[in-house]
Amino acid sequence: ARACVMKVTLAKSAGFCFGVKRAVDLAMGSAEKGLSCCTLGPIIHNSQVVDKLSQTGVVCVDDVNGIPEGYTAIIRSHGVGKSVFDELDRRGIPYVDATCPFVSKIHKIVSESAHEGRGVIILGAVEHPEVAGIAGWCDGALIFGSPEEIDAWLSSAQAERNAPMCVVCQTTFNRALWQTCIEKLKKEYTNLKIFDTICNATDLRQNEARTLSESHDAMVIVGDRASSNTMRLAEICRHACKNVVQVENADYFEHNVLSFRDINSAGITAGASTPAWVIKEVYNKMSEEMKNQGQESGAQQEIVSPENAQQPESEVHEATFEELLEQSFKTINTGDKVKGTITAITPTEIHVDLGTKHAGYIPVSELSDDPSVKAEDLFKVGDEVETYAMRVNDVEGTVMLSKKRLDAVKGWEDVEAACDSKEPLEGIVTEENKGGIVVTVKGVRVFVPASQTGLAKDVPLSTMLKTRVKLRVTEVNRARRRVVGSVRAMLFEQRRDQADKVWEEIEDGKKYTGVVKSLTSYGAFVDIGGVDGMVHISELSWSRIKHPSEIMNVGETVNVYVLSFDREKKKISLGYRLRDENPWNKFTAQYAVGDVAHVKVVKLMPFGVFAEVMPGVDGLIHISQITTRRINKPGDVLSEGQDVDAKITDIDNEKQKISLSIRALIENEQPTQSEIEQAAQPDEIVATSQDAQ
Repeated sequence: ARACVMKVTLAKSAGFCFGVKRAVDLAMGSAEKGLSCCTLGPIIHNSQVVDKLSQTGVVCVDDVNGIPEGYTAIIRSHGVGKSVFDELDRRGIPYVDATCPFVSKIHKIVSESAHEGRGVIILGAVEHPEVAGIAGWCDGALIFGSPEEIDAWLSSAQAERNAPMCVVCQTTFNRALWQTCIEKLKKEYTNLKIFDTICNATDLRQNEARTLSESHDAMVIVGDRASSNTMRLAEICRHACKNVVQVENADYFEHNVLSFRDINSAGITAGASTPAWVIKEVYNKMSEEMKNQGQESGAQQEIVSPENAQQPESEVHEATFEELLEQSFKTINTGDKVKGTITAITPTEIHVDLGTKHAGYIPVSELSDDPSVKAEDLFKVGDEVETYAMRVNDVEGTVMLSKKRLDAVKGWEDVEAACDSKEPLEGIVTEENKGGIVVTVKGVRVFVPASQTGLAKDVPLSTMLKTRVKLRVTEVNRARRRVVGSVRAMLFEQRRDQADKVWEEIEDGKKYTGVVKSLTSYGAFVDIGGVDGMVHISELSWSRIKHPSEIMNVGETVNVYVLSFDREKKKISLGYRLRDENPWNKFTAQYAVGDVAHVKVVKLMPFGVFAEVMPGVDGLIHISQITTRRINKPGDVLSEGQDVDAKITDIDNEKQKISLSIRALIENEQPTQSEIEQAAQPDEIVATSQDAQ
């Protein structure tokens, strides 16, 4: 029997696209959480997936009116119009939006264009739910499925050719048809905004199907007949290949046997809504049919991969179809390190092409331990990324990936090296527990005891959460996966370096911005950068205060200046009150000896009282100057807080002292001797005639 060498090529892009996988994952995830869910129409155009979802309790309803009470609605991947969201909100029905992100983008484009006053043209199948959903975000959209439909409309329509228009298309629209339609519209309209909204995955799948159909004797298209993109793949393949078969699943081969006797090569692709397990079943069934036909014909069947097909016949590697099948479905296991190419970036996840039938994705939460990091800051489409396989779902053909976990594996080596070299590391505080905090450094959890955080005992550890800190690794036990570090050690070293710099550059009058560390009855201690200086209470204010807390608080940032310092004793005296605000200067400008001032008694002493002339300036009223009579103590006449008038009798500018006298004012008010004598004379009595009578 002759040897028949058959080349079978599986399209790299066949199967679930990102949007479909995401929708199915969201539906499955909702069911796993125990939610009572229903989808508004089939979640995707694949009856087998819909059946599988129904087995988990996810039912399918036609519209909002069909949602059972207490159920959560799931918006399918094709999306819906704005009115559906409004109705769900109005009725208070919870929902999960599984709309493909690429479709949601079209909704936004259409909505914004309509708001700008533009008409909307949608290229796509008018009956397709995706197109209906897009049209639901604007009013009066024009929908065309082919260039012929555009021609028919243009010939009958009397629309203004300079009217502002926006053009979008169904994500699975045929690329060639798109180009033809756009050329026609450009000739008729002068004010067009054109948005190419064909999904990249669709473009890739269609181009690959076109290439395979041009180089193979037969094409097998796997997918549901309700799937628009699957039908389009078959349509594209038929342009270049005469033998094209579309199958929904492996059952096709039970009733429609595909003959491989006259076929030397076959290509296989699948629609975006076809799960990997269906593709695999088709592969297996094809293998059985080929074996059976080979046995019937008595011919020896040799099936080779495309790579081996170019080799001389004597070197061709013989392999069973099952072996080639397993090679095509490269196995990925949980815990594997895998490399791939980024194909899309969304607000919630990154899509990665792993070069296998698995659809890889990295949730944003698995990118980095730093919550402020954004995906677009780290990657761009086309970048290669190495990741860690967290969870492999062979049934759905998906792999959840994690970059930060792989970084953690590499991070162990860096952490161990840092422990040996005493090199400082930086990380994010991610947790708080009874004993301390957890800092994630290069993906590795580092425990920092409370005593090594550098915080004061009365400061909660929670204040450090989500902050970036530097630490020194003090212990690494990889066997127990335990790493201990100290933030305090780094703070101590930083403070020591800062202190050395302060002592090196310090000089009288130098200004610093510092932080108040503590308050005492006699002053405040201020950290000026690794060194604490003291501001005496007398240097806090020009006014008399009883405690430093009247002026500043612990933790407050203040501006101070150096009054004096001692390098040997490591002491610094600081000033806080501003010299140009010296109240003595204000006093001397306003008062002179002999002037009378309205003063307030602020302190009683055995020898007299101190009275405030103005804020920051006090004068002494000696006990002998309080009154004209002899008193035992000032409190016999005056009390603290009492306001009185006093005469300024002396000003000592050198010592900044003032002498006051109340007695001088009293003596000025007493009458002279002549006034006393005159007052003692009897008043002259003048009698009138009336009095005599």
